[in-house]
Amino acid sequence: MNEIFHPLHTDIERPERFTYPFNYTPHPLCLLAAGELQRYIGSNGQWRDEVEKGKMFGVLVVTDATGDLGFLAAYSGLLAGRNDLPYFVPSVYDSQQPDGYFKTHEREISSINHEIARIKESAEYTALKDRTAKLQTAADNEIQAFRQYMAEAKERRAALRASGQSLSAQQQEQMVRESQYQKAELRRIKKRWDGTLAEPRRQTAELDNRIATLRQERKEKSDRLQQWLFGQYSMLNARGERCDLTSIFAATPQRVPPSGAGDCCAPKLLQYAYLHGLHPVCMAEFWWGKSPKTEIRHHLHYYPACRSKCKPILTHMLQGLNVDADPHDSAAGSCEDLHIVYEDESLIVVDKPAGILSVPGNVARESVVDILKRERGGSQFLMPAHRLDMATSGLLVVAKSDTVLRNLHEQFASRTVEKRYRAILDGIPHAPRQGTIRLPLAADPTDRPRQVVDQEHGKPAETRYEIISTADGKTEILLYPLTGRTHQLRVHCAHADGLATPILGDTLYGHPTGGRMYLHAEYVSFHHPLTGKRMELESRGGLHL
Repeated sequence: MNEIFHPLHTDIERPERFTYPFNYTPHPLCLLAAGELQRYIGSNGQWRDEVEKGKMFGVLVVTDATGDLGFLAAYSGLLAGRNDLPYFVPSVYDSQQPDGYFKTHEREISSINHEIARIKESAEYTALKDRTAKLQTAADNEIQAFRQYMAEAKERRAALRASGQSLSAQQQEQMVRESQYQKAELRRIKKRWDGTLAEPRRQTAELDNRIATLRQERKEKSDRLQQWLFGQYSMLNARGERCDLTSIFAATPQRVPPSGAGDCCAPKLLQYAYLHGLHPVCMAEFWWGKSPKTEIRHHLHYYPACRSKCKPILTHMLQGLNVDADPHDSAAGSCEDLHIVYEDESLIVVDKPAGILSVPGNVARESVVDILKRERGGSQFLMPAHRLDMATSGLLVVAKSDTVLRNLHEQFASRTVEKRYRAILDGIPHAPRQGTIRLPLAADPTDRPRQVVDQEHGKPAETRYEIISTADGKTEILLYPLTGRTHQLRVHCAHADGLATPILGDTLYGHPTGGRMYLHAEYVSFHHPLTGKRMELESRGGLHL
């Protein structure tokens, strides 16, 4: 354990409670530990090129049985193809042993993949597919040509009948026989081609069935191996209780663990600490290297643990520790917090402070709807026509009836609503002073509510921007969303293909500051749903450098 437990010699005061891993500002002890880890990463040339491509690292500050302070380090997944590099905690389960159960059965699955590829790429299969396709084309062409001939003959017979000429019984019988002959001939052509195609179809189907059987075998083996692997991840908590991944995820919406569950930094760090009698003090995770193409990760920035993979696991593993409360699960608002900018019989426009939800959510915190309903007796229809993130302040339009709500939704859908946001960026972007960002967005299925840039499946998202001023390493900017995607402004500012400069205080896509996120919806314009009059409303508050 000596090369994994790294002593910390410091007078920094220890926190009273352990880190809430999904929303935190790194404790000074974690910053100290991360600094040592970062120096180690920077000095190691063996896998430098790999980590420069991007990797998540984590530190867990702990005390040992004698009360001495130190830290553990981890990386997410594999590094240099290994999960047991010196300096770092090992994986919860070592699936990389060449002769171990997992690798042995993984090779069996790989051999099935090779057999499928061998059949599909074989000269026999390729020739059969090509011959069958050519014969089928020839059959289709001949059958189609004869059908065209039949159609033309039928038109001639119909024209003759409609011409008014007196047709003899012999002529009429001849036309019937012609029709009957042509139908029979079409059947003979089809039968002939069915005979010609029968053998190549049989041979092709034989190989296709073999491929289908191998695929089914591969699926069954993969499923069994994956379930077996999940069972090997027996996760401890501070009470000494164990629970495997299958049981942990059984009560979640996805019901089964996602791929890679248990191999992120936080579970690995806590598991090692519990196994070796170390007491967790605080924890943090940071990104090293380039940002991925889809996600937003900045070099040396700290990030919360992912929710889809890690939240169910850590919910179990943190039991028995005194953990910080989720900052989102607190605070109640009042109408004093919601300045009413405009109100009539059909709608309300409120100036929402940062930290209040637009609508009721999954956290124990009041929303704009909750506050307005409570102040108005609770029975009135009240529903925002759009959303502001909890961390975003500014103007929110609230409908007082379903009819008004539908009208406002139509205006948003037709892009006749104009909105302007003011933001402070945590840096100075290397970009023109004004321009338009077009990056399609999609939800990250493994870490909701985070959004990713997805050029293939993402929904179009477009933002116009105008840089106002820069000072002290910060930038004041105006943002005009031309579409209304989730986290659109936050991603377009932070992503490398956008402004590559996150909004100050953005804990999802930027660098936590311990304060608010500096994004404010300061202007909205729309047609009044009842009068048709163009409404232009501005917030009395705002953000400035």
